[in-house]
Amino acid sequence: MRVMVTGGTGFAGSHSVRAFVSAGHSVRLLVRDPAKVRRVFDPHGIGIPEADVIAGDITDADSVERAMAGCDAVFHGAALVEMKRKMAAKVLATNRRGVELVVGGAVKRGLPSIVYVSSMSVFFVPGCGPLHLDMPIAPGTTAYAQSKAEAEHTIRRWQAEGAPIRASYPTGIIGPDDPGLSEANQAVYTFLKQTGVNTSSGFQIVDVRDLAALHVALLELPSGPHRYAAAGPMHTWPETYRILDDVTGKWIWRFPMPGPLFRALGTVGDWIKHVYDFSFPLSRDAMEFATRWPGTSAERTTRELGIPFRDAHATYADTLRWLYEAGHLSARQVGKLAAPPARA
Repeated sequence: MRVMVTGGTGFAGSHSVRAFVSAGHSVRLLVRDPAKVRRVFDPHGIGIPEADVIAGDITDADSVERAMAGCDAVFHGAALVEMKRKMAAKVLATNRRGVELVVGGAVKRGLPSIVYVSSMSVFFVPGCGPLHLDMPIAPGTTAYAQSKAEAEHTIRRWQAEGAPIRASYPTGIIGPDDPGLSEANQAVYTFLKQTGVNTSSGFQIVDVRDLAALHVALLELPSGPHRYAAAGPMHTWPETYRILDDVTGKWIWRFPMPGPLFRALGTVGDWIKHVYDFSFPLSRDAMEFATRWPGTSAERTTRELGIPFRDAHATYADTLRWLYEAGHLSARQVGKLAAPPARA
């Protein structure tokens, strides 16, 4: 298939593009910065023809139309993620318009395969039980969360009308080869660079490479709507730090903090943003996720699609090794992962 891709130079998007090409599909990328395409894909031996790199934006109907022309399928992974209060209106408008033009445009064209990247977080409300795909959609308390909830309602409506939209629902995405430090990788970087916090609940990740494999499977499914979770096992915060200790051979510094205190700090962060607007995710919303995440299961994804989800030790090891090799972390911080692999 020829796949029109948004978000293709981002973290999940770039791995998905690499997986699509490896599976024998061709891609056309809609990007704001065409120069970034070579920086992201040349190191992996993937050459995207210049004619298949369309400069534009998901909010611009003309560039979306140019990118979609002649394609058999669409992958929509682009979204504006911004925590500043002053950007709230733009986040809502951008992400709403992107879904309307990209996913809606593919539906109008009658394309047989449309892959959309959602999130398990669209079901989370503080105090809820384990998350699953049949839960009510949470309203969201930040502009980004609200935009994902709006999109989910729209996607569900189109799916109910028979549109062949296949949605993935990842948890925190980590892994190597990140064109930037995306949110969950930034958290792992912080654990090693600064400190971690032992609190309630835990950190549930999915390896970006497993998510990309799921996107290939979704792309190739028989026509019709589909929804699948993407998640590794749930680990408490103490378990997460023990895994990091194991893979680095070092003691990762962490300190205890009760969940209620952590959430109170998030509330303080929200107050500060009224005076000094900042992007750092110190917010009540982020602290609710950190201290009250109930976990989810991707067992059905593995059972029905044959997509396994990597052991957390392997994912953390590959992620930390890449953070070291990319210059984000020092040899001292990653411990034994800085050593070259032993020869057979």
